[in-house]
Order: sequence, then structure tokens, then C-alpha cells
Amino acid sequence: MSANRVRVVVTGLGATTPVGGDVTSTWAALLAGQSGVETLTADWIDTVPVRFAGTAAVDPAEVLPRPEARRLDRSEQFALVAAREAWQDAGAPQVAPERLGVVVSSGIGGITTTLNAYDTYRERGWNRLSPFTVPMLMPNGPAAWIGLDLGAQAGVHATVSACASGAEAIGSAMDMIRAGRADVVVAGGTEAAIHGLNIAAFAAARAMSTRNDDPAGASRPWDRDRDGFVLGEGAGIVVLESEEHARARGARVYAYCAGVGYSADAHHITQPEPEGRGIIMAMTQALNNAGVSGQDIKHVNAHATSTPAGDVGEAQAIAKAIGTHPLVTSTKSMTGHLLGGAGGIESVFTIKALQDRIVPATINLHDLDDGIEVDLVHGENRKLPEGDIAAVNNSFGFGGHNVSVVFKGA
Repeated sequence: MSANRVRVVVTGLGATTPVGGDVTSTWAALLAGQSGVETLTADWIDTVPVRFAGTAAVDPAEVLPRPEARRLDRSEQFALVAAREAWQDAGAPQVAPERLGVVVSSGIGGITTTLNAYDTYRERGWNRLSPFTVPMLMPNGPAAWIGLDLGAQAGVHATVSACASGAEAIGSAMDMIRAGRADVVVAGGTEAAIHGLNIAAFAAARAMSTRNDDPAGASRPWDRDRDGFVLGEGAGIVVLESEEHARARGARVYAYCAGVGYSADAHHITQPEPEGRGIIMAMTQALNNAGVSGQDIKHVNAHATSTPAGDVGEAQAIAKAIGTHPLVTSTKSMTGHLLGGAGGIESVFTIKALQDRIVPATINLHDLDDGIEVDLVHGENRKLPEGDIAAVNNSFGFGGHNVSVVFKGA
């Protein structure tokens, strides 16, 4: 079969998020409109202007065996928990090691390990550092540990493109299978960056909400009163397979991973390009890559992070690239922004929306901003039509990175 005819399917899902410890609990919480954002109690909290975040509903260190958890950064713990869920959900496929790959990414890597290790080095000396310090802090650590866990030999990679990292990982995994380099690839994103220095740095960039008196209401995409994003943590992982491999083993298929588009704004290191040209390019490329038209797209899980600059621009770009008809939502209103993990969990949400034919409503959207023509889902969940439909997941990141992934219903 030629590479351009290889169809890629999703056979397994895994997630650990601020609203649930697995896919089932997370999806139920989203449909119920529950926020996972809460006030923080860390010892550094009085040193930063933002005192809340979307903390994980389940501590991954409590899920993993203690000896294993101790040698992993929290971002690696999240990734391994979600990957094991996805792998079991896929039926633990029997695949030759040289045909199994991993592409799992983080936008920042083991930042908590880095900062804590520096404190240990400074206060107690170099010989008090863990021998696992480097594997815990390196951005490819989550992919490497998953690869070791599953015995993957077809290639274990990490794509680092800030908040687009998780989505780019899924696109890269799809490309691996299409190119014939693997039959099965575990892909997604993870992040664990809730630390005083990280929060202070984003606050210094004036990117974060400071709504300390209303944490659950702070992430409010497209609302006129939004004032920045809310940090979240967790991981989202999918198992991708060639359709031929999945059908041969009788696997359940959630959806087709049908297309991906990549672009760069080449405009500013943190601010989106005002006309949305890069975003439009990514979505248009993804549609063309998937062989679908704008009319085929019935749902968009938007990047929409609740920032003043980004939300309206993305909505306008969706209208230009796809149309005003798709049901558009931002699940970040409930989970917060998982940075490099966002594309992973939001791909899981996009796939679940296609499977269950329902789009969870954006919460905290009370006063719609001007200039938005797309059909935003808020107030209540909305049903998707029956038949052959497709959906888009958007992820954008500092550096001008834009990634759009198209999923089609199975």
C-alpha cells in the first residue's frame, strides 16, 4: 500500500487532567461543565500575583508504584499514567517492537525537577542530586519512558513547539504511519509546570489571568472580561494505528486521524499575527491533507486560551478557513491551559465529541466579545449531526507555532 493511501485510525485514549484521573471521568466532568481550577496552597504562593491553577484531579505519584514514581518528573508521571490507560484501552496491541513508535511531547519539560535540583545543589551540594536528575528534566523524557515501558523501537521522538507540542506530536505520529515507518504509534502531550517561577514568568509576560477571587471563573474564552490564561497540568495520549493493522486484529476504532497542518507566523515571539494568516494556513493545510472541505467540519475544539489577543483572532480565522457553521468550543474554560499537554488532551476531547456526537459547552462565557461570527457552544452542550463528519483540534504556541489536526468519525 502506498504511503498516501495509508489511513490512520485512533484505537486508544488516555488522559489525566484537572477534572478527572482518566478519560471517562474527565469527559463526564466536561459534559457537566465542571471547572478543575482552584486556589493553590504552595509555600511560594505569596510570592506570585497568580494564586490558582488547574491542578490534576488525581496525583500520578499515587497511581504509579512508589519506586517508579520517584525516578520520574511529574510531567513524566502524567505521561506514563495516560499512556498506560491508552495502551490498555487499545487492547494492548501485539506489534513487533521495530513497528512501534512513540511521539510524546512537553512544551517546557521537567521544569519543577530543574528548579528543585538547583535548590538541592546550592543548599546541599552536587552529591545530593538524584542520579535520575537529567532524565527527569529532559523534554524527551516522557517519550523515552513510554518507549521503554512498551519496548518501542520504530522511533521515539519529542516535538517541542511550546503549546502546540502535543498536537504536533500527534501529527508527526500520523506522518510516521503514513510513511510506512511504523504500524502503531503512541502520541500526545504532557505538562507539569505549576511552580512559582513558571507562574511568575508567565505573569511577567502579562499572559495569565489574575482573577484570584474567582479561580473557577477565571478561564473565560471569548468573554469580554477575559484577562489571560489559567495554567493547568496533566497529559493526553492517543494510540494511532494504520487502519490495516487495526482491522486485522479486530480493534475498536474511535476515529480516523485524517490530516494535519503546520505553519509558523514569523511575526512575534509571543503575540499572534493580527490577520491570522498562520492559523488560516494551518487549518487549510490540515483540511487539504485530510481530503475534506470546510463543510465537512462540524466541530472545532479551539485553542482559545482566554487571552485578549488570541481568542477573537482564532474565531475569525476559523470563519475564514472553515466557515461559521461548525460548533466551536474551548475546553480550556474547564481544564485551564496545559501548555504542551493541551494538544494531547484536546485531541482526546475532539475524538470523544465525534464518538458521542456531543460538544461540551464553554463555561464562563457570559458577555460575548465583538467580532465573533462562528457558532460558539456555551450555556449548554450541543449535539453533532449523524453521518460522516469531521472535526478540527487547534493548538498554537509561543514562537508562532500553529498546528491543526483533523479527525473523522469512524
